[in-house]
This record gives sequence, structure tokens and C-alpha cells, in this order.
Amino acid sequence: MTAILQNYAEDRWIAPTEGLADIASAIDGRVVARLSSRGLDFAAMVGHAREVGGPALRRLTFHRRADMLKALALYLSERKEPLYALAADTGATKRDNLIDIDGGIGTLFAYASRGRRELPSERFLLEDGVERLSKGGSFVGVHVLTPLTGVAVHINAFNFPCWGLLEKLAPAILAGVPVITKPASATAYVAEALVKLITESGILPAGSLQFVAGGAGDLLDHLTGQDLVAFTGSIETSEKLRNHPAISRNAVRFVAERDSLNAAVLGPDATPGTPEFDLFVKEVVREMTAKAGQKCTAIRRILVPRALENDVVAALSQKLSGLAIGDPRLESTRMGPLVSTAQRDDVRARIAELVEEAEIVLGEPANDAPGGAFMNPVLLRCTDPARARKVHTVEAFGPVATVIAYDGLDQAVELVRRGEGSLVASVFTHDNAVADALVFGLAPFHGRILIVDRDCAGESTGHGSPLPGLVHGGPGRAGGGEELGGIRGVHHYLQRTALQGSPARLSALTRTWLHGAPAPVPATHPFRRNYDELTIGETVETGPRTITLADIEHFAEFTGDAFYAHMDEEAARANPFFPGRVAHGYLILSFAAGLFVDPAPGPLLANYGLDNLRFLKPVSPGDSIRVRLTVKRKTAARMPEYGEVRWDVEVFNQNDETVARYDLLTMSARPAAA
Repeated sequence: MTAILQNYAEDRWIAPTEGLADIASAIDGRVVARLSSRGLDFAAMVGHAREVGGPALRRLTFHRRADMLKALALYLSERKEPLYALAADTGATKRDNLIDIDGGIGTLFAYASRGRRELPSERFLLEDGVERLSKGGSFVGVHVLTPLTGVAVHINAFNFPCWGLLEKLAPAILAGVPVITKPASATAYVAEALVKLITESGILPAGSLQFVAGGAGDLLDHLTGQDLVAFTGSIETSEKLRNHPAISRNAVRFVAERDSLNAAVLGPDATPGTPEFDLFVKEVVREMTAKAGQKCTAIRRILVPRALENDVVAALSQKLSGLAIGDPRLESTRMGPLVSTAQRDDVRARIAELVEEAEIVLGEPANDAPGGAFMNPVLLRCTDPARARKVHTVEAFGPVATVIAYDGLDQAVELVRRGEGSLVASVFTHDNAVADALVFGLAPFHGRILIVDRDCAGESTGHGSPLPGLVHGGPGRAGGGEELGGIRGVHHYLQRTALQGSPARLSALTRTWLHGAPAPVPATHPFRRNYDELTIGETVETGPRTITLADIEHFAEFTGDAFYAHMDEEAARANPFFPGRVAHGYLILSFAAGLFVDPAPGPLLANYGLDNLRFLKPVSPGDSIRVRLTVKRKTAARMPEYGEVRWDVEVFNQNDETVARYDLLTMSARPAAA
């Protein structure tokens, strides 16, 4: 019996009864599912996200949301096999599904880890830097980021029903913004199965995630300036969405990742027989055939030195002609069918446009198997690169790429730029000058550039693999948007707001001590107080210590640091930065620690680093130093037994001038839960 896909709205699954459309198997054309969104109340879905999902998420800290992402990733990892079985009918091989399913789950893990490591245990994010807005320091400014109070609408492409959904979901949930996700119809049955697993887990709060199988109806009509639309797909659909009256009128945030004629450029040094030549051929073949070329990051344009054009065509033809194409469920299959016969027909139509400027050197577009959406890889060669236009504007979204010969690196850059913006380009060279010319010539037109040579190839993740920590997106034709990029991907769902006020007020609001805020000195040394007892602003003011010439010479002998500024008076005086011999910077740090440390065992467990260290003024023999140590910020750690305390450390000389400043990072014990 053919499955009828359900929609998930207002925390319940709803089966459509009318307006059903068939979804055919890419393998044999049989109907594998039917879908429709008719009857959904999109206004109610948006309201549910805003009134139920958003408040529930925003009540949680970044760390709690990160913990949910990790729990969800673990849950899906243990239950992913049915997704593999379902996805075969999309045309995806096991290798393709590894990218889609495991890659999506891996993105959840990555954002869970980053949320814990890089975000505070708060519901807002304070950006670094304090703006002094007054002469006396009583009026300052900072920037904070807080979650949008609306909903994120995610509209995904057909090619990655799992990864596409999860790579958008992870940063949104971490930011505290609920999601309504709508997959492309052709592979919606895989996305539905994924969302069912997510909802069955019970990990996300009510209202955090809703799912639309079918058309978006009037969903966009209900969006406001607190909402966001993230889209992956074609230029044509992107333009329709971006120009929707509600999106333009309400300045709805719109992030697009769309058509991209990505290029791979072979450097002139990478001749046959070099590792870079072989790596280039291997990567082009992989990108043409993974997901049957249905990847937004796939290589469409193959730029090669004119002298190497025939060698590249011959090498690619040899590799592609031996490719095993067939049922994606078979281990021997290297490339499955396209997602649908409609998609195959579209690819053939695009090839017909390309052959106006290029000749087919391998593959027959009309050669296919009955029933399914199978198609051979098609390799073209541009006949007149200098005059060609369509090879830079027409994307055949399938196993199709065009070899384009260039004369000189300047022309290579100019030809790639004709694509008017792409997600990714790859450069294959072992020559520094070639890499420099190509990378910085291409960078303004690309979101990501991969430089491949013999040194990194063994561990390279490849041309077509977006990574959670790196930006995924590109300028111009590629959509002008960004996704992923580590915590930058979370920022898309946050509002940056400037706060102005007194240091005391802003310290209280941001839970971070700012210069000029109260710094009380408690009767008990802060190192004797556990994490929960410490309060922001608590301070240690030490007495002075005089630094002698003997101290400096002993430190030099003991450490081996006999740099002339510490040991040679005449040479030190000749240095424009020093009045004569001066104390080592690390001597100042060591003596500062000796002044503020409480040495007895206690709740302070460890010092694990320094941040933002600056030496601001030299310390000469006979100068004295003192220290002010202040609790700057507290962050809950992954383990409940301790937490991170960030201390502001400022070292002064006898004239109350700052000679050094830094953040000290420690771990402090927490009391056992009752």
C-alpha cells in the first residue's frame, strides 16, 4: 500500500485527504508515496511556533539547547538504518546516504559541541568589546545578541532530505528559534521519516519543530520582521520567495543558497604524472557522480591549461566510462539514477543549451534504462572559451560538467568569475605563486575555496562537502547568503542590539564585570569560595612587590631567557620601546600570580589558560607591581562538579599605570547537589 505522508502541525500528525500528488521511485518509477498540505492552517502553525515553541526554547540557556542537540544526534544515530532503506528510492547509493544521513547527524553533534564550548550558559550572547562613550567612563556601550521571537521557515531542496533539514535545524534550535520545515516533494518521504524520529524522541520542546509535506500554501503571508526564511533551491524559486510581499514589506530575513556553477581549476604545474593531476581527475569524477551530480556544490566547470586539455579529457573519459551505474541498493553501484524522470528531462534540456557552445566528448544524454531516471555521465568540452556564455550561466543539475581551456592564470580567473558567484571552487596546484593568483583572484566570487595538493589530499574532505565549522553559501548567483560557519550560523537567528548605560547597570544585565562597575573586596579570598558562592565583580586587591635587578637576572638564568632587553643595558636603551633593562613579561605574570594566589587547597581546582594577554608598559628594576583580580564571568561546565570562572587581571605599577592585563581562566568546584 502506498504511503500517504503526514504533516506535523501544532504537535500532532495530520494525514491529508485531498489534493494528493504522487512521488515516484527514481529506480523503477513506481509510486512510493503521496503527499499534500491541503487543509493545513498555516496561520495557526506560525502562531503555535511563536506562542509555544519560541518561549519554551528561549527559557533554556545555550548550553541546555546544545545538550538537546547532542541527545537528538545520539537518538538518531541509533535509529538511522530505516532512513538508509527509504532513501534508496531517491536514487541515492550507500555512499550518497552516508553524506546525507550521517552528515546531517554529524552536524547536530558539531553544533552541540560548539554550543557548549563557544557559547555561554546564558540565554543571550555578549559580544567582545566595550565602547567607552564618555570621558569619565561612567557611560559605556556593549552589544548583545538575543533570539528572534518568531519562527524560522526552512525550505529545502530534494537532493539532501536529511542533511538539508538538520544543517538548518541545528543552528536555529541552538539559537532558540522554532522551525517550520518544508522539504522538496521528490524526497519528502525521507524527510518525513526523519521528522517522525525527532518527534518520537520527545527531546525538543513542544512547538519547536513543525513539518509540511506538500505546498507552502499561504505560509509566507503570515511572516513578520521577527521571522526568517532559509531556502535552498533554484534561482527561479528563490526570486519568487525573496519578492513575496510579506518578505519584502516586513523585511523578513531571507537566506538563500541556490544555483551555483562551481569550478575546479587545474594549475599549469599540475601536469600528467604529478599527484595534483591525478587528484584533480579523481575529484572531478567524484563530484560528477556523487548523488548523480545533484549537488549544489558539484563541479560544473572544469578549468584546465590549454596545453593539458586533451590529457584531462582523456583521463576523465577513461574514469567515467568504466563507472558502474545501476540500482543504488547494490554495493557494486557507483552512481544511481537521478531523483525523477522530470529531473532527468530538465538535465537533458540544459545539455541541449550547453551544446550550442560545447561538444559532448563522453556520454549520451538520451541513453537510459526503462522505468527509472537513469542517465550516463556527460562530459562536454567548450569549443570557444573566450566567447562562451552559457557554460557560465546554464546549470545542468545532474552528472554533467564542461571542460574549459584557459590561456594564463588571469584568463582562468576571468572565466571562473563569469559564473557570477559560486558556493565553492577548487584549485589544484603545488605551486605557491599559482595558488596565490588563483585563490585571491577567485575569493571575492566564492563562499569557499579548496586548495588541493599532495600535502593535504590524504585528509581533505573534498570539493563538495560543506562542513559545520566553515561558511556554506556564496555571493551573487549562489544566493548571497550564508549557512553553517560555526557559531556564525547561529547569529543569523539572533538580533544584535547595542546597550548603553553605566558600567554597573550593563555588568548586572550581561552577567559580566565591566571596568568601572563595582568591585567589592570580600572578607574571604575568592579562591576560598566555590563556584556557586562567587559573585560577579568580587575582587582581590593585592599589596605591592618591588622587582629588583637580581630578580630579573635570576629569572633569565633560571628560564634561559637572556634576551638583550633584560640583560644588556646599552642594547636595551637603544631599543625604542625600553628605557633600559626591563623585567620579562612572564616574570611579571609569575610575580602577579604570587601576589593574588591563595595557596592552600580549596574549591579552586585549576588554572587552564590566559586570554587576551597584553603587556602595556615596561617594568624597570626598582618598580613595584600590584594586582587587581576580579570575577569577570562564570560559565557552567559540562560536568556538574565544577564551573569555569573567568577573572579580569590587571597589573599596575607604583604610579597606578597598567603594565599588563589579561583574562585568567580557572575551574572552580561546585557543591554536590542535595
